[in-house]
Amino acid sequence: KIPICYSGKLQNYPDFTPCFQNTVLVWIPCIYLWLCFPVYFLYLRRHDRGYIQVSNLNKAKTALGLILWIVCWADLFYSFWKRSQNISLAPFFLVSPTVLGITMLLATFLIQHERIKGVQSSGVMTIFWFISFLCATVIFISKIKHGADEDAFHYVTFCIYFVLVLVELILCCFPEQPPLFSETVNDPNPCPEFSSSFLSRMTFWWITGLMIQGYRKPLEAKDLWSLNKEDKSEEVVPGLARNWVEALIIKPSQKSHEASLFKVLYKTFGPYFFMSFLFKAAHDFLMFSGPGILGSLLSFVYNKAAPNWQGYFYTVLMFVCACLQTLIIHQYFHICFVTGMRLKTAIVGVIYRKALVITNSARKTSTVGEIVNLMSVDAQRFMELTTYINMIWSAPLQVILALYFLWRNLGPSVLAGVAVMILLVPINAVIAMKTKTYQVAQMKSKDNRIKLMNEILNGIKVLKLYAWELAFREKVLKIRQKELQVLKKSAYLAAMATFTWVCAPFLVALSTFAVYVMTDKRNVLDAQKAFVSLALFNILRFPLNMLPMVISSIVEASVSLKRLRVFLSHEELDPDSIVRGPIKEGEFLCIFKAELCALYFSINFTVPEGSLVAVVGQVGCGKSSLLSALLGEMDKKEGYVAVKGSVAYVPQQAWVQNATLEDNIIFGREMNESRYKRVIEACALVPDVEILPSGDKTEIGEKGVNLSGGQKQRVSLARAVYCNADVYLLDDPLSAVDAHVGKHIFEKVIGPKGILKNKTRVLVTHAINYLPQMDTILVMTDGEISEMGSYQELLEQDGAFAEFLRTYANAEQTMENSVVKSEKVSAHPLLKGGSLMSEALCWQPESTVKASVYWEYMKAIGLFMSFLAIFLFVCTHVASLASNYWLSLWTDDPVINGTQQNTTLRLGVYGALGISQGLLAVSVFGYSMVVSIGGIFASRHLHHNLLHSVLRSPMSFFDRTPSGNLVNRFSKEIDTIDSAIPPIIKMFMGSTFNVIGACIIILLTTPIAAVIIPPLGLFYFFVQRFYVATSRQLKRLESVSRSPVYSHFNETLLGVSVIRAFEEQKRFIKQNDMKVDENQKAYYPSIIANRWLAVRLEYVGNCIVLFAALFAVIARSKLSPGLVGLSVSYSLQITAYLNWLVRMSSDLENNVVAVERVKEYSEMEKEAEWRIEQTAPASSWPEEGKVEFRGYGLRYRDDLDLVLKNINVTINGGEKIGIVGRTGAGKSSLTLGLFRINEAAEGEIIIDGINIAKIGLHDLRFKITIIPQDPVLFSGSLRMNLDPFDQHSDEDIWRSLELAHLKNFVSSLPDKLNHECSEGGENLSVGQRQLVCLARALLRKSKILVLDEATAAVDLETDKLIQSTIKSQFEECTVLTIAHRLNTIMDYTRVLVLERGEVVECGTPDQLLQEKGIFYTMAKDSGLV
Repeated sequence: KIPICYSGKLQNYPDFTPCFQNTVLVWIPCIYLWLCFPVYFLYLRRHDRGYIQVSNLNKAKTALGLILWIVCWADLFYSFWKRSQNISLAPFFLVSPTVLGITMLLATFLIQHERIKGVQSSGVMTIFWFISFLCATVIFISKIKHGADEDAFHYVTFCIYFVLVLVELILCCFPEQPPLFSETVNDPNPCPEFSSSFLSRMTFWWITGLMIQGYRKPLEAKDLWSLNKEDKSEEVVPGLARNWVEALIIKPSQKSHEASLFKVLYKTFGPYFFMSFLFKAAHDFLMFSGPGILGSLLSFVYNKAAPNWQGYFYTVLMFVCACLQTLIIHQYFHICFVTGMRLKTAIVGVIYRKALVITNSARKTSTVGEIVNLMSVDAQRFMELTTYINMIWSAPLQVILALYFLWRNLGPSVLAGVAVMILLVPINAVIAMKTKTYQVAQMKSKDNRIKLMNEILNGIKVLKLYAWELAFREKVLKIRQKELQVLKKSAYLAAMATFTWVCAPFLVALSTFAVYVMTDKRNVLDAQKAFVSLALFNILRFPLNMLPMVISSIVEASVSLKRLRVFLSHEELDPDSIVRGPIKEGEFLCIFKAELCALYFSINFTVPEGSLVAVVGQVGCGKSSLLSALLGEMDKKEGYVAVKGSVAYVPQQAWVQNATLEDNIIFGREMNESRYKRVIEACALVPDVEILPSGDKTEIGEKGVNLSGGQKQRVSLARAVYCNADVYLLDDPLSAVDAHVGKHIFEKVIGPKGILKNKTRVLVTHAINYLPQMDTILVMTDGEISEMGSYQELLEQDGAFAEFLRTYANAEQTMENSVVKSEKVSAHPLLKGGSLMSEALCWQPESTVKASVYWEYMKAIGLFMSFLAIFLFVCTHVASLASNYWLSLWTDDPVINGTQQNTTLRLGVYGALGISQGLLAVSVFGYSMVVSIGGIFASRHLHHNLLHSVLRSPMSFFDRTPSGNLVNRFSKEIDTIDSAIPPIIKMFMGSTFNVIGACIIILLTTPIAAVIIPPLGLFYFFVQRFYVATSRQLKRLESVSRSPVYSHFNETLLGVSVIRAFEEQKRFIKQNDMKVDENQKAYYPSIIANRWLAVRLEYVGNCIVLFAALFAVIARSKLSPGLVGLSVSYSLQITAYLNWLVRMSSDLENNVVAVERVKEYSEMEKEAEWRIEQTAPASSWPEEGKVEFRGYGLRYRDDLDLVLKNINVTINGGEKIGIVGRTGAGKSSLTLGLFRINEAAEGEIIIDGINIAKIGLHDLRFKITIIPQDPVLFSGSLRMNLDPFDQHSDEDIWRSLELAHLKNFVSSLPDKLNHECSEGGENLSVGQRQLVCLARALLRKSKILVLDEATAAVDLETDKLIQSTIKSQFEECTVLTIAHRLNTIMDYTRVLVLERGEVVECGTPDQLLQEKGIFYTMAKDSGLV
């Protein structure tokens, strides 16, 4: 013990002996600096930020350091001089100045060393000067008291020392200028974090600028700071990727069969994350200072003789400890969150890179939806885990420390409490495990639901045309029902968990106190014992609650880890399966196993350089697979494939990016004006570019929504032509364009005189009329090349090919297949000034969430349940307060002969109050139950409405809204409503009542606190509003910038073969990195804002502690120790509650936004009613099939021109009508009008005497059948695809399949009708899908049939079959055909020719040919005349 000497004059104030002052107090800062030095020096060597020029600030710091050193040596030499005068001195007069002087030199060295290494503000030095200043202050006060009896010289040097240290401390608070050559210099908007001072970083003051900006006006993306270099994708992702590859290479040698992703993550992010261990440990030890000091404070209140300064000292000490705790814990959180952010960046980046190299067979194992889920949900899981993972060791540490202190306080009776806790742990563990199994089940249902929703949204047009919405709504709701059942089970578990953890601390305290009082009469429960124990129990409560949460969080993350590992371990395409480079002369053999139809291809062929090769054959014989093989997309079983030079690829289904038209064509190459113009001209894109609102700068929506099929195909072709490769693989690029356009393209691009005439071209085609111009023709049957040679040779061989030609050549001199998607280019609803409205524009939330949204949510739960929950909450908290108040009365019972009276009564009532809180355990269990089940009601209700209203939205809504946004509503927002909002509501209510309760107790014990609590409350409220304004903006920016990440990823997955063929992977990876960084740019400030807020609020809480203790000390004569204990122990908790309350209230606001967004979509415009009972037509309607258009006009949007105008046509029952016209003449618009996908702008359509605008949409759409352009299938059985309502028998279905020429194919499948179609029908060829659509039409057998050029993607034989089927089966039906190939309609009753939305010619084909009008010129183009 260091003797504290009281000098006579100052009896009431403590003082240290001179010996202590001159040794320990001088040495503390020195020891600190020497301990830090080696670690810090190494750290600076590793992290060099560049060189800072010498500034005035730096000169001043260095000069002061040197002066300090001189002062210390002056002291030392003076002491030597005194010794030489034979004045006896204590040895510390020599030792201390020496040590201090050397330390000052070290400090001066560090000031310079930091400058050279580019440290702008140093924590190590700031803390050093701060400690020096504190120690010096103690000595300084003492010196002032003993002013007279000091050596004058020492006195003066010490005063100089004191002032200089203070100045150094002040100078340390200012940052240096940024280093030379650092990134921040060229950055327009650098993050101020590293250039701010140490204090600013500790308190997160540096974000205040952004907060003020966000408070004044809504933030925009340009206001955000750039990311720090070490958080950017290009820094973070390669590290993880490298470590993962290493792990995969090392893995076979070890015993474990799989590479451990966890180890790899640890290796990548561990070193930085390790810092958080130190902070956490420091915080855990500091946590126990509170109860310790509380104990001393209470013994001070008992001891009426203790001097006042002790009380003030304890009060201040408590406050200082609390503040330190605040600073440390938030540094800890900061590190955790930043690690989490980097982790997410890295995982997203690695998944993206993997998706570009994964084989097709591996991609089939997971749908697009699942891969996107890995990116969103699983990466998010890891991000959340980083904040918890330290609890694994920290929670046991806290428990052990708490038990140690409790044992010291209460002795062995603590074991009773511990026993209760240990009993509760397995209960919690069981709950956690069960929750985990439910979680997995729920994830599975959710995946299925999102997958289905994805398909519904992609095929929404087909659903509407077939009136299938109800069938699919039922499918979704069935999955949803399963999901909700699991959620309900989870809710029961959650209620159990809440129950155990609200009651646990109370049961523990009760059992401990009961055992303590009962075991021995002399055990007195006084305030010190009771409240210090309560404070410790409160500390104990946190780790015990956290452990199960952490464990379940880890379990969740391990599920995600597994999913990620499986994905990252998938097979990759073998880059060497194709030899790119010079080819040996002679044949090359390759045998591929195609995944699509499990055919063995054994193929030998060589294509000479610069030749034009056609690949022909029937549907599904492997033409596209052959091209895939040449691209290296197939699994090569054996043999050798060589391709010389670079490759360009045009897929059968054009892939268009969400970018401008120009970007789509240039595709990352340099812009070359003349070449670009030539390409656009050759690909017949000039007229289209003129129509588009902003020319080639027009932005194209995702999946190319604002282009027609033909335009997409031409853009896709232009992209290939522009890139100027050596080998061109063209998969039927002419199928989707009009006859004359096809001719133009063949002549200008593909054919012998086209742009590509010197390149090697492999063209898959069905168009016979181009075959004579080919150098070589490959004929494929069932995955083999049956014949090969030039046109002439093949004719002479008189084999299958000649036969095939004879059949078709007469019937069709030409065949131009084309699927032109509803050509509504003229002015597409999406385009406003040529750019798509992105989500950011549609959704600008108000600065606060309107009360109406909460009200809406309460209504969704049910008002009775809402108020019941609130009532039960109040009951619980009243009981809890009462039991603690009773405890304080009990501890004040007078002690007589070393025992307390009526202990049993006190214990009984205490127990009763607690149990009432527990049996209001019923109330705890009750409110927990009510909130959870209510949440499920609400989310069922909201999801149902959302689904219903999305299905009832008109087509224009889907054209305008990117599917990503809609899927986001169904996955993210609904998930939030399902599983995030109920627990947040519980915690929010809990924290609110806890804070109110604590304030009430403090006011009861020390009424004077009423002066302080309101201003603190106001400050609290102001800070919170201030924060929420900015935080919500940041949250919004974050979610708006998150959508593009997923959209881009989705797009990449769809076009991955194109990206690989053009070898553009690097550019796409870079784009993805940029999008992720954009997203993190908004996320990073939002974490800092959280910390900013928490630090401010905890200071409010710490002030409440300060004042509660201070007032208690001031009024200690009037207060009993029991009340002081009650008031201070409650105030100690208030900080945690306040913190929690703000987190919860902002979480609640941020999450309730999900309700708002879902609600907003449920209130969109709707199309007409599905069924209108009053006007429903007879079930046999239409009996005749007569269709009249009377003055019909149509427009896509109110502010656009008419696309169809003034159409007057009467079509009698059973007539066959062909509709022809140039691209964009309004052919498809006519069918859209007939199905009321777009409502009439003027005039009417009458079918069999009924105006179709008057009846329900389903009544109409069920009675007309369409075979649409794009054959859309849904994942599910074949049977479901043909008959989703299960109205037909198997015989009917087989008959329709037979007529559609699919019977043989379906019979050959192992599951027959139950054959699973994959997402979008990927496992059938395009032709087969087209036939399935025909089978659907045959099954419905309605009076009116619309063919939207249904035979585009089929070869001639199949086409012939389809036409004959339609002729025979739909003989007495009215058939409307939109034709691009005129030969299909030459035998029709009448032909309508449309031009610019008006009917210009109408009559029999022969009549029109004689009139020599538009029809005649079209026929001439097609070579029919």
